[in-house]
Amino acid sequence: MATMRSIWKGDLSFGLVNVPVKVYSATESHDRKSYQVDSSDGTRIRYRRVREGTDTEVEFSDIANAYESSAGDTVILTKDDLSSLPVQKSPEISILEFVPVDQVDPIYFDKPYYLEPSSKSPKAYVLLAKALAETERLAIASFTLRNRTRMAALRVIEPGVMTLQTLLWPDEVRTPDFGFLGEDIEIRDQELQMASSLIDSMAQDYDPSEFSDTYQEELSKLIDAKAGGEQAFPESDDDSETDEDSEVADLLAALRASVKDRSADTDGDEAPAKKAPAKKAAAKKAPAKKTPAKKTAAKKAPAKKASRRAS
Repeated sequence: MATMRSIWKGDLSFGLVNVPVKVYSATESHDRKSYQVDSSDGTRIRYRRVREGTDTEVEFSDIANAYESSAGDTVILTKDDLSSLPVQKSPEISILEFVPVDQVDPIYFDKPYYLEPSSKSPKAYVLLAKALAETERLAIASFTLRNRTRMAALRVIEPGVMTLQTLLWPDEVRTPDFGFLGEDIEIRDQELQMASSLIDSMAQDYDPSEFSDTYQEELSKLIDAKAGGEQAFPESDDDSETDEDSEVADLLAALRASVKDRSADTDGDEAPAKKAPAKKAAAKKAPAKKTPAKKTAAKKAPAKKASRRAS
């Protein structure tokens, strides 16, 4: 893993308190790097910036951005025009308010950043982190990064590190407009009970280390096999067979089959049987705010496991 380098430095401020911090990108891509080539001989493909209808190349410094005005006119803005925007340039992450954790829908979360204390004493940083964790709240903050004003949620992750998660603006999140939402769909009690039983049988504590990027693993295998002149994935007769279980027409029958399949998978394995009751007991003790977030994680993780086994 590459050495972490801070991309921004400033002050985290709330009230009269300033906490000097360094900002680091919290994520990095694990995708295999590639570039485009001509498939016939491997010659690398290059892209050039040329004027439309000509072969004249344009220097990057001469390229501007064209926008459409409210009246529908085309307006060209240069880099100097954009730099004149009265964007707040002070290196400050300004905390505006503190809100309950469950009031910010994860759909608004964008890119995460780590915050590291940059002062000689990290006491103010640790104090704020502990207070956030104790009150089970997120700090909603505003700051400027790369000349763009952004909203962000400040929260604490283990082992006591504050993260700054940029938030999408409300008009960037589309409203789902699906036909079935207006339909009166009948769900039988037996179907709902069976679906709940399936969820309970798959309930686990989320552990991200249990999952891996199957596509990247298979891509690496394909690259290495092709480099050695071998076939990475020999065809099998089983691949062409139709999985009759996946074509069960009756929903209730499919749910019963799924629960039965899960029971068979865990038969003789004591760990899952003990884990599910522990999960339920924890859910009863947990504060009302935490319960929805924990249940959501429990629902998502097993779904990924199931998809890998089916593939």
